[in-house]
Order: sequence, then structure tokens, then C-alpha cells
Amino acid sequence: MSIRVEHLGFSYGNREILHDLSFEVPDGCLVNVLGPNGVGKSTLFRCILGLNQRYSGRILVNGKDVRELSIRQRAREISYIPQTHAPVYDYEVLDVVLMATGSSMKVLWNPGCEQRKRAYEALERVGIEQFAHRLYTRLSGGEQQLVLIARALAQDARTIVMDEPTSALDYGNTVRVLSRIRQLAREGLSIVQSTHNPDHAFLYADKTLVLRSGGLEAYGDPREVVTSDLVSRIYGVDVEVSSLYGDKVRVCVPVHEITACGRENRGSERT
Repeated sequence: MSIRVEHLGFSYGNREILHDLSFEVPDGCLVNVLGPNGVGKSTLFRCILGLNQRYSGRILVNGKDVRELSIRQRAREISYIPQTHAPVYDYEVLDVVLMATGSSMKVLWNPGCEQRKRAYEALERVGIEQFAHRLYTRLSGGEQQLVLIARALAQDARTIVMDEPTSALDYGNTVRVLSRIRQLAREGLSIVQSTHNPDHAFLYADKTLVLRSGGLEAYGDPREVVTSDLVSRIYGVDVEVSSLYGDKVRVCVPVHEITACGRENRGSERT
């Protein structure tokens, strides 16, 4: 198992955020985490990454207890792509990726080092090797997100955690980034990412984990887990899950919008 969470609990002071949370992420699996704002998704990720260590329960990453790993050891097991990233300096894309390959800045000016080769390979895996010598700050949001994915790959960890990787992207870049993430899972990486869009779970995820009030509401195959009742319950919006193309695709549609469109169409017919 890539990640095993056993009876996880976490509180900020007297405010409980997560309680008795248990689940497993198999190797080579893409897991989407769903849940409303404030439910504990980012807190869960910080616990898995070892950034929050005052939790109860146990977290194993690739069979190793996160609490027992040094920062360097954790970096070998798991990488992280945050929701937002604000670059400060005009580094080239290759240099941004290289920063994940070692603790010494010598890798930035050593053209023959192994880390540099690994960085180029990571850029190739996400299909942006042509951007290697472009300035990171001059790229679009979607291109920057692919660079961050390449940086996570160059870190050479088997497991990647992504906090809403497409939250600021347009539709085209969202599709490109999620398609690339799914392909990386097919290549054997274990990836856990949060999203607010249930349709992403249907289109891309192997498993969906649903949080509600800091606890595990559901976990499993998206087609079995992401139901009309569940989405309505956790987000407070009445929805209908519809099947398309012989059930190859499913989508969530707000019921209110369906009925509103029906009323509008009937009104236009009368006039």
C-alpha cells in the first residue's frame, strides 16, 4: 500500500478537524478527495506529509511510519504540489524542477549531473520539455502546474499529494493537467488529489474518498460512491447524477437548474 491511514484524529486546540479516519491507497492508484470547504482535506494532507505531527492514530507511507521519518526521508517517499504557488524570481523552468532533486544548489550550474538528467526526463514525462529554458513566470497557469508536476516527479518519490491542482485553471488546461495526472497513475505512481468537482472523480479517478465533518463519509469506486444522494448531502445542493454514452461517463447536474430550464422553455413556447 502506498498510504495507510489508521484511526487518524487531529484538532486545532479544542476544535476537532479529523476524527477516526481510516483508509488505504493502493500502489498505482489515483484517488480524488471530495468534501466541502473546511471539512479537513488540507489538514489531512498536512498530516500525511508529516507537516502536522500532533495527530492521534498512525499514518504509513510506503510501509513507513511518517512520524519516524526525517524530512529528507519523507522527501524520498512522498512529494507535494500545493494549491497555490507564487514564484518570486525569474528562474528557468529547468531550474524550478532541479530544485526538487537535491539539497545542494550546485545542481543549478552543473550541466553533467545526474539530477539534471532526471529533471529533463521529468519534463518529458509531462510533455513540456520544450519549456526547459523558458522563464517559469512567463508561462500560463496550466503550464506552470505541469512544471510543478514535473518537479514532483524529479523528486523521485513514489507517492504524490496534490491540493486542488486545477482550482485556478481554465477548462482546457484542467483537462490537460488531469489527463496527465491520470497517465502518471497508470505508470505506477500513487496520487491523492483534492477537488470540488464530482465530475473529475467520474472522469479520472480510480477511487474517491469523501470527507464530511472531519470523518470518512465514503470511499471506493466513484461509480459506486458518488451518488446523487451523497453529493446533495455533503454540498447541500440537490443534484442528479446522469449517465452518458452508454454509461462511459457520468455527470452531476443541479436539479434546480433542470427545472428552471424547463419552466423557461415552457414560458417561451407560450409567448
